[in-house]
Amino acid sequence: MPEHPLIYLNNAATTWPKPPEVTEAVQEALSLPAFGTGRTAGTEGTDYVSLAREKTAQLFNAEEDEICFTHNATDALNLLIRGFIEKHPHCHVLTTALDHNSVLRPLHEFAKRGDITLSVIPIDKKTGTISPKAAADAVTDETKLIVMNHAGNVTGAVQDVRETARLLHKEDIFLIADGSQSAGHIRCDLKSLGADAFVFTGHKALFGITGTGGFRIQESRSEEIEPVRFGGTGTLSGNLYQPREMPERFEAGTQNFTGLAALAAGISYIEKRGIDEIHEQGMRQSAFLISELKEEENIVIHNEHPKVHVISFAIDGLCPDDIGFILSRKYGVVTRTGLHCAPLVHEAIDGGHGSVRMSLSALTTDEECEAAAAAVREVAERAASSVRSA
Repeated sequence: MPEHPLIYLNNAATTWPKPPEVTEAVQEALSLPAFGTGRTAGTEGTDYVSLAREKTAQLFNAEEDEICFTHNATDALNLLIRGFIEKHPHCHVLTTALDHNSVLRPLHEFAKRGDITLSVIPIDKKTGTISPKAAADAVTDETKLIVMNHAGNVTGAVQDVRETARLLHKEDIFLIADGSQSAGHIRCDLKSLGADAFVFTGHKALFGITGTGGFRIQESRSEEIEPVRFGGTGTLSGNLYQPREMPERFEAGTQNFTGLAALAAGISYIEKRGIDEIHEQGMRQSAFLISELKEEENIVIHNEHPKVHVISFAIDGLCPDDIGFILSRKYGVVTRTGLHCAPLVHEAIDGGHGSVRMSLSALTTDEECEAAAAAVREVAERAASSVRSA
Protein backbone atom coordinates (compact mmCIF):
# COMPACT_ATOMS: atom_id res chain seq x y z
CA MET A 1 0.00 0.00 0.00
CA PRO A 2 1.23 3.54 -0.70
CA GLU A 3 2.51 5.56 2.22
CA HIS A 4 0.48 8.62 1.18
CA PRO A 5 -3.14 9.45 0.23
CA LEU A 6 -4.12 8.84 -3.40
CA ILE A 7 -3.13 11.66 -5.77
CA TYR A 8 -4.85 11.10 -9.10
CA LEU A 9 -3.03 12.74 -12.04
CA ASN A 10 -4.43 10.73 -14.95
CA ASN A 11 -7.26 13.06 -15.87
CA ALA A 12 -6.36 13.14 -19.57
CA ALA A 13 -7.57 9.52 -19.60
CA THR A 14 -10.65 9.91 -17.37
CA THR A 15 -11.30 12.57 -14.76
CA TRP A 16 -11.55 11.56 -11.13
CA PRO A 17 -13.03 12.49 -8.79
CA LYS A 18 -16.21 13.85 -10.29
CA PRO A 19 -17.94 16.95 -8.91
CA PRO A 20 -20.66 15.98 -6.40
CA GLU A 21 -23.40 17.22 -8.73
CA VAL A 22 -22.34 14.65 -11.34
CA THR A 23 -22.74 11.66 -9.05
CA GLU A 24 -26.01 13.14 -7.78
CA ALA A 25 -27.28 13.46 -11.36
CA VAL A 26 -26.43 9.81 -12.06
CA GLN A 27 -28.30 8.69 -8.95
CA GLU A 28 -31.28 10.83 -9.88
CA ALA A 29 -31.30 9.50 -13.45
CA LEU A 30 -31.33 5.92 -12.17
CA SER A 31 -34.13 6.59 -9.70
CA LEU A 32 -36.79 7.24 -12.36
CA PRO A 33 -37.72 5.60 -15.67
CA ALA A 34 -35.79 6.79 -18.72
CA PHE A 35 -37.67 9.75 -20.18
CA GLY A 36 -37.30 11.19 -23.64
CA THR A 37 -39.39 12.69 -26.39
CA GLY A 38 -40.80 10.00 -28.70
CA ARG A 39 -39.71 7.14 -26.44
CA THR A 40 -42.21 7.22 -23.59
CA ALA A 41 -45.71 8.38 -22.78
CA GLY A 42 -44.65 9.00 -19.19
CA THR A 43 -44.39 12.44 -17.65
CA GLU A 44 -42.17 11.68 -14.65
CA GLY A 45 -38.55 12.38 -15.35
CA THR A 46 -36.06 14.67 -17.04
CA ASP A 47 -35.26 14.58 -20.74
CA TYR A 48 -31.52 14.23 -20.15
CA VAL A 49 -30.78 13.91 -23.86
CA SER A 50 -32.28 17.32 -24.60
CA LEU A 51 -30.73 18.82 -21.46
CA ALA A 52 -27.26 17.55 -22.38
CA ARG A 53 -27.68 18.77 -25.95
CA GLU A 54 -28.65 22.22 -24.70
CA LYS A 55 -25.73 22.38 -22.26
CA THR A 56 -23.20 21.14 -24.82
CA ALA A 57 -24.39 23.62 -27.45
CA GLN A 58 -24.08 26.48 -24.95
CA LEU A 59 -20.57 25.44 -23.93
CA PHE A 60 -19.36 25.26 -27.52
CA ASN A 61 -21.35 28.23 -28.89
CA ALA A 62 -23.18 25.96 -31.33
CA GLU A 63 -26.77 25.25 -32.31
CA GLU A 64 -28.52 22.41 -30.47
CA ASP A 65 -29.40 20.56 -33.68
CA GLU A 66 -25.70 20.50 -34.58
CA ILE A 67 -24.83 18.37 -31.52
CA CYS A 68 -24.86 14.60 -32.07
CA PHE A 69 -24.21 12.11 -29.27
CA THR A 70 -22.18 8.91 -29.60
CA HIS A 71 -20.59 6.37 -27.24
CA ASN A 72 -17.29 8.30 -26.92
CA ALA A 73 -14.84 10.33 -29.01
CA THR A 74 -13.42 7.25 -30.74
CA ASP A 75 -16.92 6.24 -31.80
CA ALA A 76 -17.58 9.76 -33.08
CA LEU A 77 -14.34 9.84 -35.07
CA ASN A 78 -15.05 6.45 -36.64
CA LEU A 79 -18.58 7.53 -37.57
CA LEU A 80 -17.39 10.78 -39.14
CA ILE A 81 -14.40 9.31 -40.96
CA ARG A 82 -16.28 6.31 -42.31
CA GLY A 83 -19.28 8.45 -43.25
CA PHE A 84 -17.08 10.91 -45.13
CA ILE A 85 -15.27 8.14 -47.02
CA GLU A 86 -18.56 6.57 -48.07
CA LYS A 87 -19.52 9.93 -49.55
CA HIS A 88 -16.05 10.52 -51.07
CA PRO A 89 -14.52 7.11 -51.89
CA HIS A 90 -10.83 6.82 -52.80
CA CYS A 91 -10.04 10.40 -51.77
CA HIS A 92 -6.77 11.63 -50.27
CA VAL A 93 -6.84 12.27 -46.51
CA LEU A 94 -4.45 14.22 -44.28
CA THR A 95 -3.74 13.76 -40.60
CA THR A 96 -0.90 14.68 -38.25
CA ALA A 97 1.82 12.90 -36.31
CA LEU A 98 0.42 14.58 -33.19
CA ASP A 99 -2.78 12.57 -33.37
CA HIS A 100 -4.15 9.76 -31.21
CA ASN A 101 -4.82 6.20 -32.36
CA SER A 102 -8.54 6.99 -32.40
CA VAL A 103 -7.66 8.96 -35.55
CA LEU A 104 -4.61 7.07 -36.80
CA ARG A 105 -6.01 3.54 -36.64
CA PRO A 106 -9.23 4.07 -38.60
CA LEU A 107 -7.38 6.09 -41.24
CA HIS A 108 -4.60 3.53 -41.59
CA GLU A 109 -7.16 0.73 -41.73
CA PHE A 110 -9.06 2.44 -44.55
CA ALA A 111 -5.79 3.13 -46.35
CA LYS A 112 -4.77 -0.54 -46.06
CA ARG A 113 -8.12 -1.56 -47.57
CA GLY A 114 -7.56 0.82 -50.48
CA ASP A 115 -10.51 3.04 -49.58
CA ILE A 116 -8.31 6.15 -49.26
CA THR A 117 -4.77 7.37 -49.72
CA LEU A 118 -3.25 8.86 -46.59
CA SER A 119 -0.54 11.37 -45.72
CA VAL A 120 0.68 12.10 -42.18
CA ILE A 121 2.02 15.61 -41.65
CA PRO A 122 5.13 15.57 -39.41
CA ILE A 123 5.47 17.56 -36.22
CA ASP A 124 7.30 20.87 -36.38
CA LYS A 125 10.11 20.38 -33.85
CA LYS A 126 10.12 24.09 -32.94
CA THR A 127 6.42 24.39 -32.08
CA GLY A 128 5.51 20.79 -31.26
CA THR A 129 2.53 21.08 -33.62
CA ILE A 130 1.92 20.99 -37.35
CA SER A 131 2.01 24.32 -39.09
CA PRO A 132 -1.05 25.35 -41.10
CA LYS A 133 1.28 25.97 -44.06
CA ALA A 134 2.57 22.38 -43.85
CA ALA A 135 -1.00 21.18 -44.02
CA ALA A 136 -1.70 23.37 -47.03
CA ASP A 137 1.50 22.19 -48.73
CA ALA A 138 0.42 18.55 -48.32
CA VAL A 139 -2.80 19.07 -50.28
CA THR A 140 -3.17 17.31 -53.63
CA ASP A 141 -5.90 17.47 -56.25
CA GLU A 142 -7.51 14.45 -54.55
CA THR A 143 -7.42 15.77 -50.98
CA LYS A 144 -10.90 16.00 -49.48
CA LEU A 145 -10.43 15.56 -45.73
CA ILE A 146 -8.08 16.42 -42.87
CA VAL A 147 -8.45 14.98 -39.36
CA MET A 148 -6.38 16.63 -36.64
CA ASN A 149 -6.49 17.05 -32.90
CA HIS A 150 -7.11 20.39 -31.27
CA ALA A 151 -4.84 19.62 -28.27
CA GLY A 152 -2.27 16.86 -27.94
CA ASN A 153 -2.67 14.21 -25.25
CA VAL A 154 1.11 13.75 -24.79
CA THR A 155 2.64 17.23 -24.93
CA GLY A 156 -0.37 19.44 -24.24
CA ALA A 157 0.28 21.46 -27.40
CA VAL A 158 -2.71 23.23 -28.96
CA GLN A 159 -2.86 23.32 -32.75
CA ASP A 160 -3.95 26.27 -34.85
CA VAL A 161 -7.15 24.74 -36.16
CA ARG A 162 -8.60 28.10 -37.17
CA GLU A 163 -5.77 29.01 -39.54
CA THR A 164 -5.53 25.46 -40.89
CA ALA A 165 -9.24 25.52 -41.64
CA ARG A 166 -8.94 28.92 -43.34
CA LEU A 167 -6.22 27.68 -45.67
CA LEU A 168 -7.77 24.32 -46.45
CA HIS A 169 -11.29 25.62 -46.95
CA LYS A 170 -9.93 27.44 -49.99
CA GLU A 171 -9.60 23.95 -51.50
CA ASP A 172 -13.00 22.86 -50.11
CA ILE A 173 -11.36 20.37 -47.75
CA PHE A 174 -13.47 19.09 -44.85
CA LEU A 175 -11.78 19.48 -41.44
CA ILE A 176 -12.54 17.25 -38.45
CA ALA A 177 -11.01 18.48 -35.18
CA ASP A 178 -10.57 16.08 -32.28
CA GLY A 179 -11.34 18.07 -29.15
CA SER A 180 -10.92 15.23 -26.67
CA GLN A 181 -8.15 17.07 -24.80
CA SER A 182 -9.35 20.63 -25.32
CA ALA A 183 -13.06 20.52 -24.44
CA GLY A 184 -13.38 21.55 -20.81
CA HIS A 185 -9.77 22.78 -20.58
CA ILE A 186 -9.87 25.79 -22.90
CA ARG A 187 -12.60 27.87 -24.46
CA CYS A 188 -13.86 26.13 -27.62
CA ASP A 189 -16.00 28.57 -29.60
CA LEU A 190 -16.99 26.39 -32.52
CA LYS A 191 -18.50 29.22 -34.53
CA SER A 192 -15.05 30.81 -34.75
CA LEU A 193 -12.80 27.73 -34.62
CA GLY A 194 -13.50 26.92 -38.26
CA ALA A 195 -13.73 23.13 -38.02
CA ASP A 196 -16.52 21.51 -40.04
CA ALA A 197 -16.88 18.87 -37.34
CA PHE A 198 -15.60 18.93 -33.75
CA VAL A 199 -15.39 15.77 -31.65
CA PHE A 200 -15.67 15.68 -27.86
CA THR A 201 -15.76 13.06 -25.14
CA GLY A 202 -17.78 13.17 -21.95
CA HIS A 203 -15.55 11.44 -19.43
CA LYS A 204 -12.47 13.67 -19.52
CA ALA A 205 -12.48 17.40 -18.73
CA LEU A 206 -16.27 17.68 -19.17
CA PHE A 207 -16.55 15.59 -15.96
CA GLY A 208 -19.11 13.13 -17.28
CA ILE A 209 -18.88 9.36 -17.00
CA THR A 210 -17.58 6.85 -19.51
CA GLY A 211 -19.72 5.86 -22.47
CA THR A 212 -20.59 9.39 -23.61
CA GLY A 213 -19.27 11.71 -26.27
CA GLY A 214 -20.23 13.06 -29.63
CA PHE A 215 -19.57 15.72 -32.21
CA ARG A 216 -20.76 19.04 -33.46
CA ILE A 217 -21.12 19.34 -37.21
CA GLN A 218 -22.09 22.46 -39.09
CA GLU A 219 -25.58 21.71 -40.37
CA SER A 220 -24.67 23.18 -43.75
CA ARG A 221 -21.90 20.55 -44.03
CA SER A 222 -23.76 17.55 -42.61
CA GLU A 223 -24.55 16.19 -46.08
CA GLU A 224 -20.81 15.58 -46.53
CA ILE A 225 -21.11 12.69 -44.04
CA GLU A 226 -23.18 9.63 -44.93
CA PRO A 227 -24.97 7.97 -41.99
CA VAL A 228 -23.34 4.63 -41.20
CA ARG A 229 -25.58 3.63 -38.31
CA PHE A 230 -29.28 3.08 -38.77
CA GLY A 231 -32.22 2.40 -36.45
CA GLY A 232 -34.92 3.87 -34.28
CA THR A 233 -34.83 7.54 -33.43
CA GLY A 234 -38.23 8.02 -31.78
CA THR A 235 -39.23 10.26 -34.71
CA LEU A 236 -40.68 9.62 -38.17
CA SER A 237 -41.17 5.97 -37.27
CA GLY A 238 -43.24 5.27 -40.37
CA ASN A 239 -40.20 5.99 -42.54
CA LEU A 240 -38.12 2.88 -43.26
CA TYR A 241 -35.05 5.00 -43.97
CA GLN A 242 -32.88 6.95 -41.56
CA PRO A 243 -34.12 10.53 -41.16
CA ARG A 244 -31.98 13.09 -42.95
CA GLU A 245 -32.65 15.80 -40.38
CA MET A 246 -30.15 16.68 -37.68
CA PRO A 247 -29.36 15.29 -35.18
CA GLU A 248 -31.42 12.13 -35.93
CA ARG A 249 -29.34 11.70 -39.08
CA PHE A 250 -26.48 10.39 -36.94
CA GLU A 251 -28.24 9.12 -33.81
CA ALA A 252 -29.80 5.66 -33.83
CA GLY A 253 -31.01 3.61 -30.89
CA THR A 254 -31.64 4.41 -27.26
CA GLN A 255 -29.31 7.02 -25.87
CA ASN A 256 -27.22 6.67 -22.70
CA PHE A 257 -29.66 8.62 -20.54
CA THR A 258 -27.64 8.17 -17.36
CA GLY A 259 -24.40 9.15 -19.06
CA LEU A 260 -25.97 12.24 -20.60
CA ALA A 261 -27.37 13.24 -17.21
CA ALA A 262 -23.78 13.14 -15.95
CA LEU A 263 -22.55 15.11 -18.96
CA ALA A 264 -25.13 17.84 -18.43
CA ALA A 265 -24.17 18.06 -14.75
CA GLY A 266 -20.46 18.14 -15.59
CA ILE A 267 -20.94 21.02 -17.99
CA SER A 268 -23.05 22.83 -15.39
CA TYR A 269 -20.10 22.53 -13.00
CA ILE A 270 -17.78 24.03 -15.66
CA GLU A 271 -20.25 26.88 -16.21
CA LYS A 272 -20.33 27.54 -12.46
CA ARG A 273 -16.54 27.58 -12.15
CA GLY A 274 -15.95 29.35 -15.46
CA ILE A 275 -13.80 27.88 -18.25
CA ASP A 276 -11.29 30.72 -18.01
CA GLU A 277 -10.81 30.18 -14.26
CA ILE A 278 -10.37 26.43 -14.81
CA HIS A 279 -7.79 27.05 -17.51
CA GLU A 280 -5.89 29.60 -15.40
CA GLN A 281 -5.71 27.20 -12.45
CA GLY A 282 -4.46 24.35 -14.62
CA MET A 283 -1.82 26.50 -16.27
CA ARG A 284 -0.61 27.83 -12.92
CA GLN A 285 -0.37 24.32 -11.46
CA SER A 286 1.30 22.97 -14.61
CA ALA A 287 3.88 25.76 -14.50
CA PHE A 288 4.62 24.92 -10.87
CA LEU A 289 5.10 21.22 -11.62
CA ILE A 290 7.37 21.97 -14.57
CA SER A 291 9.48 24.41 -12.56
CA GLU A 292 9.92 21.82 -9.81
CA LEU A 293 10.82 19.01 -12.21
CA LYS A 294 13.33 21.21 -14.02
CA GLU A 295 15.34 21.40 -10.81
CA GLU A 296 16.53 17.83 -11.40
CA GLU A 297 19.07 17.53 -14.23
CA ASN A 298 18.06 13.95 -15.07
CA ILE A 299 14.38 14.79 -15.68
CA VAL A 300 13.50 15.44 -19.32
CA ILE A 301 10.28 17.41 -19.88
CA HIS A 302 8.91 16.95 -23.38
CA ASN A 303 7.10 20.28 -23.56
CA GLU A 304 7.87 22.99 -21.02
CA HIS A 305 5.07 25.23 -22.31
CA PRO A 306 1.88 23.14 -22.62
CA LYS A 307 -1.36 24.93 -23.47
CA VAL A 308 -3.58 22.40 -21.67
CA HIS A 309 -2.98 20.68 -18.35
CA VAL A 310 -0.74 17.83 -19.57
CA ILE A 311 2.92 17.26 -18.64
CA SER A 312 5.00 14.40 -20.05
CA PHE A 313 8.47 13.60 -18.77
CA ALA A 314 11.16 10.96 -18.49
CA ILE A 315 13.91 10.26 -15.97
CA ASP A 316 17.30 9.28 -17.39
CA GLY A 317 18.10 5.65 -16.76
CA LEU A 318 14.58 4.63 -15.70
CA CYS A 319 11.86 2.97 -17.77
CA PRO A 320 8.62 5.02 -17.79
CA ASP A 321 6.65 2.00 -16.57
CA ASP A 322 9.01 1.63 -13.60
CA ILE A 323 8.63 5.31 -12.75
CA GLY A 324 4.86 5.02 -12.81
CA PHE A 325 4.97 1.88 -10.66
CA ILE A 326 7.18 3.55 -8.03
CA LEU A 327 5.08 6.72 -7.96
CA SER A 328 1.91 4.70 -7.49
CA ARG A 329 3.09 2.10 -4.99
CA LYS A 330 5.35 4.26 -2.82
CA TYR A 331 3.78 7.72 -3.09
CA GLY A 332 0.17 7.13 -4.13
CA VAL A 333 0.63 9.29 -7.25
CA VAL A 334 -1.38 7.90 -10.17
CA THR A 335 0.00 8.84 -13.59
CA ARG A 336 -0.03 7.16 -16.98
CA THR A 337 3.01 5.65 -18.68
CA GLY A 338 3.93 4.39 -22.13
CA LEU A 339 2.97 5.64 -25.58
CA HIS A 340 -0.44 7.03 -24.57
CA CYS A 341 -2.02 5.66 -27.78
CA ALA A 342 -0.02 8.25 -29.72
CA PRO A 343 2.99 6.38 -31.17
CA LEU A 344 3.94 8.95 -33.81
CA VAL A 345 4.31 11.68 -31.21
CA HIS A 346 6.76 9.54 -29.28
CA GLU A 347 8.72 8.69 -32.40
CA ALA A 348 9.27 12.42 -32.78
CA ILE A 349 10.02 13.39 -29.17
CA ASP A 350 11.73 10.38 -27.58
CA GLY A 351 12.47 7.82 -30.26
CA GLY A 352 9.42 5.76 -29.33
CA HIS A 353 10.46 5.05 -25.72
CA GLY A 354 7.36 6.53 -24.12
CA SER A 355 6.93 8.86 -21.17
CA VAL A 356 5.27 9.42 -17.83
CA ARG A 357 2.27 11.72 -18.11
CA MET A 358 0.75 13.83 -15.35
CA SER A 359 -2.57 15.40 -16.26
CA LEU A 360 -4.62 17.71 -14.06
CA SER A 361 -8.28 18.56 -13.68
CA ALA A 362 -10.22 21.47 -12.20
CA LEU A 363 -10.41 19.44 -8.97
CA THR A 364 -6.65 18.94 -8.63
CA THR A 365 -5.39 20.82 -5.57
CA ASP A 366 -2.20 22.79 -5.09
CA GLU A 367 -1.27 20.46 -2.24
CA GLU A 368 -1.53 17.45 -4.55
CA CYS A 369 0.75 19.16 -7.07
CA GLU A 370 3.29 19.91 -4.35
CA ALA A 371 3.27 16.30 -3.13
CA ALA A 372 3.50 14.91 -6.67
CA ALA A 373 6.43 17.17 -7.54
CA ALA A 374 8.28 16.14 -4.38
CA ALA A 375 7.67 12.46 -5.19
CA VAL A 376 8.98 12.73 -8.76
CA ARG A 377 12.02 14.69 -7.64
CA GLU A 378 12.80 12.06 -5.00
CA VAL A 379 12.58 9.27 -7.57
CA ALA A 380 14.88 11.25 -9.88
CA GLU A 381 17.36 12.00 -7.10
CA ARG A 382 17.58 8.31 -6.18
CA ALA A 383 18.07 7.37 -9.82
CA ALA A 384 20.89 9.90 -10.15
CA SER A 385 22.46 8.67 -6.93
CA SER A 386 22.39 5.08 -8.19
CA VAL A 387 24.17 6.12 -11.38
CA ARG A 388 26.85 8.01 -9.43
CA SER A 389 27.52 5.07 -7.12
CA ALA A 390 27.61 2.47 -9.92
